[in-house]
Amino acid sequence: MVKEKGFNVRKMAIIGVLGAISAVLGMTPLGFIPVGPTRATIMHIPVIIGAVMEGPIVGGFVGLIFGLFSIFQALTNPTPVSFVFLNPLVSVLPRVLIGIVSYYVYNTLSNLGKNKTMAILYLMWVGIIGYLSYGIYINIINSQSIWMTLMNIVLIILTSIIAYFTQIKFKDKALDVVIASAIGTLTNTMGVLSMIYLFYAERFVEAIGGDVSTARKIIFGIGVTNGIPEAIIGIIIVTSVVGALKSKG
Repeated sequence: MVKEKGFNVRKMAIIGVLGAISAVLGMTPLGFIPVGPTRATIMHIPVIIGAVMEGPIVGGFVGLIFGLFSIFQALTNPTPVSFVFLNPLVSVLPRVLIGIVSYYVYNTLSNLGKNKTMAILYLMWVGIIGYLSYGIYINIINSQSIWMTLMNIVLIILTSIIAYFTQIKFKDKALDVVIASAIGTLTNTMGVLSMIYLFYAERFVEAIGGDVSTARKIIFGIGVTNGIPEAIIGIIIVTSVVGALKSKG
């Protein structure tokens, strides 16, 4: 798919539509999908779709709208942790990067070839399942919360299902979209949490009722428990939407 360079009315319209969808998702329960004990956000998905279909400019601008809306929400509908999203480095920068990173991952993999892309996909699945398995092992030997162990087991099952799903449904196509969706999602999750850790670690953990002495562990744990389900759901939605749009195009 060849994307037009530059900026035109069509791209402006797409930015407006996808930006509005992202805002609506943020204002309604539609933007959050229950996955076990956590909720996976899908507000970043319009950003990835815009990047994959129309390029980094569209993806970046949709991400900008997403980020500015986060600031608006923090001002008009504050929660105990809303203060972190008043900082554009937390709320805006990672969201703009979603569109840029997603596009360049997608573009690179599109030119890489099926075999190499498949190898990267396998490594991604093995890495996720290996990390979650290690988490279960650590939780067991340290007699930590059974809830975290169960959460990791659920995430392993979900990861295995989506790995099988992508292998069967997309074995000859869309592998670049699958990986771009996952990395774009993790760009959002890890980008936001990294900025929170850098600027507000102890204050943020205190606001959520955690032990400030374990701020790094708590924030990293949030990244895992939210990031992996969001990546899995992102893969399902983005590949379905992009596949439908390409078939009509």
